[in-house]
Amino acid sequence: MSASPILITGGAQRLGRHCAEQLVNDGHPVIISYRRERPELEALRERGIITLQADFASEEGILDFLARLKAETRSLRAIVHNASDWAPDSTGPEAGATFERLFRIHMLAPYLINLHARELLAACSEPQRDIVHMTDYVVQKGSRKHAAYAASKAGLDNLTLSFAALYAPDIQVNAIAPALIMLNEGDDEAYAEKARAKSAMQKVPGPGVIYQTLRYLLDNRYVTGATLPVDGGRHLA
Repeated sequence: MSASPILITGGAQRLGRHCAEQLVNDGHPVIISYRRERPELEALRERGIITLQADFASEEGILDFLARLKAETRSLRAIVHNASDWAPDSTGPEAGATFERLFRIHMLAPYLINLHARELLAACSEPQRDIVHMTDYVVQKGSRKHAAYAASKAGLDNLTLSFAALYAPDIQVNAIAPALIMLNEGDDEAYAEKARAKSAMQKVPGPGVIYQTLRYLLDNRYVTGATLPVDGGRHLA
């Protein structure tokens, strides 16, 4: 019997892509969602990763993705909710629309996927099934410039507790809360130095630390309802 795939939403770039590639290296079949076509997707497809376009900014887009997901696979080993939008706040007429978009991407999409894909997780023949929410360090402290982002990620963090209680003992539901993990293209050394100074560990560690944490959750049969910080000791700095 073939192994059930692991779904990663927002898996075309950065943390999501790294985790998808490492899971394939570890022998897991992988399905990712992506927002728009990009050159990097072809390399993922060549490695056997199934790619499904998804627009999580609307309920219709979320439900359409779920229909195509169920047409693609009959079971899932795990769901990793990584799709995200780092949109800043605005005082203009688009402020409400921005908040609603972040709510749908960070909360409504995981909520509906968790509900509608439960049957796929239940169909997995392996002894452990997981849901992992990617939240954010900013949930602990809020944000002056990304209040809508922080609030919607905080909502996702709370959904971790609700689904962990609802789906126990058959499905484990946890969250990973990163601080700065990777720099963006174009970030200069001055920015990197400022970023490193924000944590007690004084480093920008790279995506490997997120995969290590995900791997821990996928391999541990006795953790649910937990949020694991991966922030280099930001609260100590």
